[in-house]
Amino acid sequence: MAAPAEKLAASLKALEALQRQGRVAIRSTDLTRTHRERLSETGFLKEVMKGWYIASRPDETAGESTAWYTSFWGFCAQYLTERFGEEWSLSPEQSLLIHAGNWTVPRQLLVRAPAGRNQATEFPHDTSIFEVRAEVGQGAVKEGLRLFSVEGALVSVTEPFYQLYPTDARTILATIPDASALLAKLLDGGHTRAAGRLAGAFRNIGADKIADEILAAMKAALHDVRETDPFKEQVRIAGSGRAVSPYVHRIRLMWRSMREVVIDRFPAAKPPPNDIDAYLKAVDEIYVTDAYHSLSIEGYRVSPALIEKVRSGTWNPDEDKEDSEHKNALAARGYWQAFQLVKESVRKVLEGANPGDVADADLGAWYRELFTPSVTAGIMKQANLAGYRNGPVYIRRSKHVPLNPAAVRDAMPAFFELLKEEDNAAVRVVLGHFIFVYIHPYFDGNGRTARFLMNVMMAAAGRPWTVVKLDHRDAYMAALEAASVEGDIAPFCDLNAGIVEPEGTAGP
Repeated sequence: MAAPAEKLAASLKALEALQRQGRVAIRSTDLTRTHRERLSETGFLKEVMKGWYIASRPDETAGESTAWYTSFWGFCAQYLTERFGEEWSLSPEQSLLIHAGNWTVPRQLLVRAPAGRNQATEFPHDTSIFEVRAEVGQGAVKEGLRLFSVEGALVSVTEPFYQLYPTDARTILATIPDASALLAKLLDGGHTRAAGRLAGAFRNIGADKIADEILAAMKAALHDVRETDPFKEQVRIAGSGRAVSPYVHRIRLMWRSMREVVIDRFPAAKPPPNDIDAYLKAVDEIYVTDAYHSLSIEGYRVSPALIEKVRSGTWNPDEDKEDSEHKNALAARGYWQAFQLVKESVRKVLEGANPGDVADADLGAWYRELFTPSVTAGIMKQANLAGYRNGPVYIRRSKHVPLNPAAVRDAMPAFFELLKEEDNAAVRVVLGHFIFVYIHPYFDGNGRTARFLMNVMMAAAGRPWTVVKLDHRDAYMAALEAASVEGDIAPFCDLNAGIVEPEGTAGP
């Protein structure tokens, strides 16, 4: 008779076979009842709705959302294809959000299908699909999701979209090189109101040539078009239409829209310290506290005693049982090594170097030092030291889906350009920290690297090294979520401002 472990292994093998086929939405008929029940009982399978499941991790706590959020888009694509074949698409509004690179999990996904039931299907964690019986959009498929084309969606969406999602709307408009494809849609359907709205939208971002082309072509076809601006405020975008990736425009627009909030809410910069050595001595003195809290926020079980051992060189995993807990100890060792390089970056900034230039030149080396001990010990693959990730990554319990690997390679140069161009030190502190986490360029270590970056920017702002404490973790993660999902940087700005002043800092 097979042992329990052997039975579970057989069930996991059946699940793995489905995942190799690319299955995210797993039907009850895809597995035998025995496999399904065994995997559900052990936490490797979660029910989404009757007859439909997703793979999960047994270490997730009851009610945790991570498995669902990371599976959401793949599940929806496969579920809808099972239901409707190719006769479905996301709404024009949701199509534009995805074209703009916004993969945030929505509370309700609007779907069009000729066979739609005009009703909602409830999903876990207060999410749902609403099926509308309507004609579908044509022209694009991304990650299995059937979308309206960019042009078709822009013709279809109305003014509220521009006001609810101004960053996404501008991101899309800025990637359009000329009016040709749009005009084909506008002229074919005689869409005069959409033409006027789009002319106003393009003029709003500074693309006057495209706006004029739309008006002239519609007039030549004897259409009476009245130009209207659907946005609430004007934001001209330099170089509209030049960037291939919408993510470059997205990052720049987020920075622009958030910086005034930061300037209003974050403590102003102070003069740089006169005594650089004294500043760096204070940084050294806060190291144990900083390492403990930064590593603990990421879930590593470390103690000040372990961190002190690593710093002093008395860590001996071969002879000390406590030191042999490799994962935690290696994380502490990597943090110590990276910390030394970050201090050198702080020195460069205090000596007058451009903080953005320093970050661009040094950040990759910080990351490598964080993980070199783990690679040397064989816990991580050497390829992880190569640089930016080459696969997807997800943030636990977050609706925000970080950028895909190709987008990371477009966004990071734009991010460093923003740091170099920014003349307000407080903005560099807050948005440097947030936008880096938003992009999430590495498989691991993004939070630690972002906090290192924050403190290099703190030095440039004349502020002491600042610790985000474990006590702040829930508020810290909630503030990042609000900024990433809702575009609201105020909670993150206020949290960091409260840490900087009047308490929670150390230094000269």
